[in-house]
Amino acid sequence: MTTRRRLAVLGACAVVALLVAWYAGSRFGPAAPVAAAGTVRLGPEAGESVAGYLARLPAELPPPGAVAPALVQFDQERTPAETAALPVPITTAVFRAPMHRVQTALRFEPLEQGVPVPAALDNARARAAAAAEARRGPGRSGDVAAAESGALADAGCRCVLAVVVTADRAALEALARSPGVRAVHAAPAGTTLRELALSPLLPEQTERADPPPDDGSVTPQ
Repeated sequence: MTTRRRLAVLGACAVVALLVAWYAGSRFGPAAPVAAAGTVRLGPEAGESVAGYLARLPAELPPPGAVAPALVQFDQERTPAETAALPVPITTAVFRAPMHRVQTALRFEPLEQGVPVPAALDNARARAAAAAEARRGPGRSGDVAAAESGALADAGCRCVLAVVVTADRAALEALARSPGVRAVHAAPAGTTLRELALSPLLPEQTERADPPPDDGSVTPQ
């Protein structure tokens, strides 16, 4: 077979392959994208303008009558008892022990189902404290973990930074207007909890969603 004939055969094969692909695509159509676990982000993008983030949230609320999970972000950390007073079902609590100019961990704790909300939040707080305690060790990171553990061990700690709730648009709009609520960021209706990637806005992030300073002193526990 000559070189010219070989190239012609290869070209014909390529055309056939393209036609088959086009036929399959036109007949069956592309499948709807399915979010993998942790791919529906709730919270600002890294480095995003805080004002811009807050301004885009109303447009992301579900349509009237639809129910969706949403990240409710507080302007300051709340106690578990204060958090339990929210008028919508809470599925996850985000705990943080705030320390001046010290980066502390965000601890995401799902709430037990079938347990009264105050007890479920307290149990979640205790799990967050145990997780911090397990991080004790030498050096600054160990000192921070020890300080976190001590703070979270207090049942009255101001350590709830945000919660995930499930509600319809009217309830989410009412939450967004509540005192002490800084932002309500809803996922698309039908999103499952496993699909959520949570990155709540921190109280000290006032201009951009940049990492907070980490040059403060830590008192070992």
